[in-house]
Amino acid sequence: MWELLQNVAFQTWLITAQMAPFLLLGFLVAGLLSVFISAVWMERHLGGHGAGPIFKAALLGIPLPLCSCGVLPVGASLRSHGASRAATTAFLLSTPQTGVDSVLVTWTLLGPFFAVFRPVAALITGLLGGMAVQALDPDEHRLDPRQPTADKRPRGLGPKLHAALSYGLETLPGDIGRALVVGLVLAGVLGAVMPPEFLQTYLGQGPLAILVMMLVGIPLYVCATGSVPIAATFIYLGASPGAALAFLIAGPATNAAALTTVTRILGRRSAVAYLATVAVSAFGCGLALDWLLPRAALALPFLAGSAQAHDTLGWMGHFWAVLLVAVLVWSWYRGRQHESCCDGDCAVDASVAGP
Repeated sequence: MWELLQNVAFQTWLITAQMAPFLLLGFLVAGLLSVFISAVWMERHLGGHGAGPIFKAALLGIPLPLCSCGVLPVGASLRSHGASRAATTAFLLSTPQTGVDSVLVTWTLLGPFFAVFRPVAALITGLLGGMAVQALDPDEHRLDPRQPTADKRPRGLGPKLHAALSYGLETLPGDIGRALVVGLVLAGVLGAVMPPEFLQTYLGQGPLAILVMMLVGIPLYVCATGSVPIAATFIYLGASPGAALAFLIAGPATNAAALTTVTRILGRRSAVAYLATVAVSAFGCGLALDWLLPRAALALPFLAGSAQAHDTLGWMGHFWAVLLVAVLVWSWYRGRQHESCCDGDCAVDASVAGP
């Protein structure tokens, strides 16, 4: 038993060390985005009808480091300030699937091609969902947007950099820290107790494996970054990259609480379109990745290469892991008095919901 616990701890620390430098860099970039991209500007560009707002909403959501619960109040705000149902759906679908931090971690653990394909899949999901809602549940009589949100960003370079560091190294780690730690520990447990190729032996690869991974991901709450080590472990256990991608799409984009809140924001018909889009996109993009990856390996060997796992750590690996743990502990300490959106119901104005 003691030996098993030691192995779990080692596998968890190994994955933490591999992720840490890229995750910390992602936190810093996310902090810069939080102060240099105005919510007022986003709301102004996501209103109206047609394909333009849908595309903008899906594209703008890709780099934002918001999890499937953190994105909900932002989506509700966009909706209440004039964004259409279709644009709001596109934003809610593309945003939680990826972000600058999760792309960097994906590059580290799953390879360059996977890291490039993942935001493309998020964009496709957002576009499909937005167009589906626009066709099935359009805004018949959109009311005038409410009073625009005040721009509360600090003025001046110094205050902005301070706010960026505060968000990137305190607020964001506090928001996703619990899900990230759960993902790391779960990946360590799976790596320690299951032999290599376990999933390939019992599940196989191909469409069935993709479907199973999609169904596993839909009801779970996993953040875009915390789900990466779990997906990497699935591949280590024999799942195909496409099956891992299906999990990475379905897991961050959906969970029971998120679906309930989406229904309140957009209405039942749009919520059904939202869930159907996640399922179709996860399955279709998973099949596409499994088809493209071996061909990319022939045409672009560097881009298609997968990340290499290491069983030993140098002192720099331990340093980055300790620094990441310190950031997570600090963010938890600073935020322990404040209830996170992920810990309960997000404050959503039900008046923006449709029928």
